Amino acid sequence: MSDRSIGVNRRQFVELSMLTVVATGLPGVASADGLTHSTMPEIPPSPWRKQIHDLGKLEWKLSGFVPNVELVEKFTDIRTKLDSEVTLISAPVPGSVQMALLKAGVIPDWNIGLNARNIEWVENRDWVYQAALPDEWVGSGKKLVLHCLGLDYSGDIMLNGVSILPFACTFTPYSVDIAPFLKPTGNLLQFRFAPPPRYLGQYGATSQMKEWKARFNYYWDWTSRMVQTGIWDKVTLEVIQQSSIETMRCITDVEADLKHGSLRIFGRVEGPGKLRLSLCQNGEILRSEDIDATSFNDGGVHWLALEPIELWWPNGMGSQPLYDVVAELLDGEGNLIEEQTRRVGFKHIEWRLTAGAPKDAEPYLCVANGKPFFLFGLDWAPIRPNFAEVLEEDYRKRMAIYRECNVNILRVWGGGFLEKQCFYDLCDEMGFLVWQEFPLSSSGLDNYPPDDAESIEELARIAKSYIERMQHHASLLLWCGGNELQDDFTGKVSPQPCLTIKNHPVFVRFAEILKEQDPGRRYLVTSPYGPRGYYEIKYAGKGVYWDAHGPWDFDGPVDGPWKELWANSDAMIHSEMGAPAASSVEMIRRYKGECKEFPCDHNNSLWNRQPWWIDWPKFVLEQKREPANLEEFVAWSQKRQSDALVLAAKLLYAKYPACGGLIVWMGHDSFPCTSAPSLMDFEGTPRPALLALGKLFQQFLSTGSSS
Repeated sequence: MSDRSIGVNRRQFVELSMLTVVATGLPGVASADGLTHSTMPEIPPSPWRKQIHDLGKLEWKLSGFVPNVELVEKFTDIRTKLDSEVTLISAPVPGSVQMALLKAGVIPDWNIGLNARNIEWVENRDWVYQAALPDEWVGSGKKLVLHCLGLDYSGDIMLNGVSILPFACTFTPYSVDIAPFLKPTGNLLQFRFAPPPRYLGQYGATSQMKEWKARFNYYWDWTSRMVQTGIWDKVTLEVIQQSSIETMRCITDVEADLKHGSLRIFGRVEGPGKLRLSLCQNGEILRSEDIDATSFNDGGVHWLALEPIELWWPNGMGSQPLYDVVAELLDGEGNLIEEQTRRVGFKHIEWRLTAGAPKDAEPYLCVANGKPFFLFGLDWAPIRPNFAEVLEEDYRKRMAIYRECNVNILRVWGGGFLEKQCFYDLCDEMGFLVWQEFPLSSSGLDNYPPDDAESIEELARIAKSYIERMQHHASLLLWCGGNELQDDFTGKVSPQPCLTIKNHPVFVRFAEILKEQDPGRRYLVTSPYGPRGYYEIKYAGKGVYWDAHGPWDFDGPVDGPWKELWANSDAMIHSEMGAPAASSVEMIRRYKGECKEFPCDHNNSLWNRQPWWIDWPKFVLEQKREPANLEEFVAWSQKRQSDALVLAAKLLYAKYPACGGLIVWMGHDSFPCTSAPSLMDFEGTPRPALLALGKLFQQFLSTGSSS
């Protein structure tokens, strides 16, 4: 990644260490006592064993062209095109075009000062990745299936200059059998990326957003424009000789007695063979069954009354024991063709009406394994605009701090993307429940999703892909149709746009898909949802708020109208609210470039990159003077955020079980903002507000009191 990695300082480490978390430490997987175990046996490999090559290990080169020139000239090897605008630079895979250009010295670091404006030309070129496929792979299998987990955004997969599969979606994998297109020797694999859509950012009309790329890349109030292009997740080549496990899915639950578990394993096998399905813990088999491929394809197995199983708990309520579900594909001789594993946990979730809620309201009181609890969490935005470069350690660094601060839910916001697999694995390990949104978000002019048949079917395809890849995770709590969507199409605005949006055809389609493919999981149409969506004091206490959003800033002292707002809340859950704070003095100076760091107002181009969060006038109004220096303003800003959020959290928690939860916008910065409503900076260092909230919720966990 292009940023520096700055850890938690000594003071913050001491503060974090003081947070004695109720939940046990990060678990491995504990043994299930009382069962007769057998150890996973070694199975000899089949002569038709599937092989998987990681194409990230090949040597990739990248060249940039005037759009379409490579299509017109039909060249087969970018090494012959020395008139390209950018020629044959090294390009790691996965990786973004922008990072490759940065490392090659072609563009400046977009995180510094106003440099993001100086790299927008990158969006207006075609980019071609190229690598040579080893000759020994040619003819090595009946099928050679190229799997691409993440391509951003549109273009063609090409072999020797010829398109073999077009692509146009950031959110779904692409696969193609390249065997029919291979030459006997000297094959060149290429990914051609065309210029992305001009604009999909924060402001516009959701009804017109019909290109399926992460919208935050184009500018949001907490990040500058940096429109990633590139291969953002793993690329592999599967050599299939005979048979293959095409999909493997798992659904777990816990029976009413909270002692017995159930497990459904299903999917699809292509070709002949037998499946050996096993539930394991620490390498020991708890249950196993052999079925033929046809039976697996027809519905698989559904194991009931598994005992004894250990319950998976949200962070702060207990441990997170995990199990392995192993599918071994065997040939006619009993030898191993392929093995796939899914890690699962056993939990049971119920939803109840919050105290005092009308019977026709949605239920927002979450019950895990029979225990109601208060949802305390953060809205998760992507760690970086160039998310191709985000590594497991980047996730782990931030999530470990969230865990110590007693967060139990992460809402994966609809303006981003389905995060990398390691994120959800870490949620399983650390006890974070996941509120997963499909990739739709508000826009301002209207917040009404596209309703044409083509868009609905494309969104249905995306939803099915999300479900297939995610539903086995113990951490997955619910699906949500998207962020801040409303029945407000121009000229047809509903009197209750945050409620009647449920009738939109795309949300009806999502409901149909989930009923068929993940029927036991909660589905929320959108967030916020209910008779009213945006939280305002004039409607507080009138029974019109179910799930509410906002506000994200305030005027006056913390104990003024801000306190009144939260003291009078009757919302069933606040799934997005916040308060801004300046980044640390050190962060601002490290990333300011040639810009002035002070004053912190709209006349300063550095601060005005994210103009929503400039609170200089509020300082002046409160203190009756301007700040003396950057240090004073930052200290005031960070204390103001911390005091505001702690007060709101106390008042809302005191209403439990009438209020089911609080999710704060937002967890971490994706860009080195001078100010934003985040609780962690660009480098993963917690702000005082996050540490203060962590201490507060530790108190709640220990005593159950908000006093």
